[in-house]
Amino acid sequence: MVVSTPVQDGRWRPTLDRPALVALLLGLAGVGYRLVLTLLTLPASNSDEATFGLAAMHIAAGRDRPVFLYGQHYMGMLESYLAAPLIGLAGPSWPVLRLPLLALYALFVWLMYRLTRRLCSPWFAVLVVGLLALGSERVVRDQLTVVGGRPEVKPAVVAMLLIAVALAERRVRHRWLATGLFGLAAGLALWSDWLIVPYLAVAGLLLVWAAPRDLVGWPGVLLVAGFVLGVSPMIKDNLVAPDGQDSLSVFREISTKAGPAPPWSDRLRGGLLEGVPLASGLCPMDGCARWQQWFGLLYPLLLVAAALLALVAYRRAGRRADRVRAVAQLALVAGAALTLLAYVRSPLAATDPLGNSRYLSVLQISLPAVLWPIWLAAARAWRGVAGTAGRLGGAVAAAALVALTATALAATGFFVADAGSLRAEERHTRGLADAVRGAGLREVYGDYWTCNRLIFNTGEAVVCGVLDGSLTPGQNRYPAYWKRVGRADRPGYVLAVGSSAERGLRRLLGDRADAAVVAEVGGYRVYHPETAVRPWR
Repeated sequence: MVVSTPVQDGRWRPTLDRPALVALLLGLAGVGYRLVLTLLTLPASNSDEATFGLAAMHIAAGRDRPVFLYGQHYMGMLESYLAAPLIGLAGPSWPVLRLPLLALYALFVWLMYRLTRRLCSPWFAVLVVGLLALGSERVVRDQLTVVGGRPEVKPAVVAMLLIAVALAERRVRHRWLATGLFGLAAGLALWSDWLIVPYLAVAGLLLVWAAPRDLVGWPGVLLVAGFVLGVSPMIKDNLVAPDGQDSLSVFREISTKAGPAPPWSDRLRGGLLEGVPLASGLCPMDGCARWQQWFGLLYPLLLVAAALLALVAYRRAGRRADRVRAVAQLALVAGAALTLLAYVRSPLAATDPLGNSRYLSVLQISLPAVLWPIWLAAARAWRGVAGTAGRLGGAVAAAALVALTATALAATGFFVADAGSLRAEERHTRGLADAVRGAGLREVYGDYWTCNRLIFNTGEAVVCGVLDGSLTPGQNRYPAYWKRVGRADRPGYVLAVGSSAERGLRRLLGDRADAAVVAEVGGYRVYHPETAVRPWR
């Protein structure tokens, strides 16, 4: 909160109250921590992220205006458009590519503080900011790696909720502009990542309930116009997409899995005991120990408790502002519940909970509602207004908050301690790029997780065609690269040592295999055969 105080010249200047100052310091610590990680390229880069970086290069050069991630029809490219001006000015590099996401994180933390303070209490908002300042590898990877969707949709939804609450409380001067911004944020979020749909739905319902008069006439027109403007890239692309290649068809296809569905018990175990703690920053990337899974077990109970508290607050509210805040808390609970339900319905929650827990990162939006029952119980016991049972429950609640903070802090510490191995991996990939260029190669073949990262690290000085383990064409997201390598008279190969692809290439080369090796870096060998080797032809 900003409080205005008079100074000697008679003017009013803003100052921060104590909770706001503490929250500011914690927020700056979180931004500073992530700035250091950004400059060190931590977490390490990968070819998915490189694809967004290559798209940003193409946008900056005016060569392309992609709507969806190359090779897909459902992941929006807003992050590439945000990075394109910086890439155009400073050239391609991982820190430059990630800087817009650092700004989005800072915006998200600030908006979360505003929302939490508005709906709950000042010092509770400080706790939420403190938890958001921490970051395990899973959490930081979702916040700082340019892989689409989650870094931008979270601040968009929180901004929508704040707009709805402000409209309901009559605190907005330019109400038409506010409804237009609400629609624009919803459209951009939907284009960026469909996983945010549950939160968009509850935010829209909150707006309809809280400010129905602002949806009539020109404000309603601006709301629709803002939404259409934000989602227009997706609409335009889907209008010209071939049958079966529209966003809904593609998203439905990748969301289903052939074969028998895993039992609900396995999906709930993967979603609650692995997904929720990982997404909440309580576990390392390789999985949760039993002592780190407690928050996942508690999470559904906290959602129920938060919903009951909001309903009681609504029934007891004497002012409209109090009713609005109660309904906004219900919206946060509903968004988390729907997101979690959609996740556990997917077979991936059981078959690969570690790899897919990133889809629950949007649950951070509901952190104020989820932790509010624990905070209230602890606060009542601290103030001494509860009975013996209440004091005992308050002590347990306070212990839970301490345990949550300590677990998140420990996971952050584990990530920092393991940063050396990740930095070594990044140095190897850059050394590989230097070795390929040093060998005079400009067109090479490699696997998916090598190719686009190699292209980005060389600023497209080297292009790479993707092959699978059988030395046949793989997932080439940008066909122009494959075509260019296919036209090369004497392309090279960049293959992991001992991989099935390398074994296949050595069989084809026979006794010429060792003579074709021009470099070996970081577990990879670079081959440059005397004649082109393309077995799939």
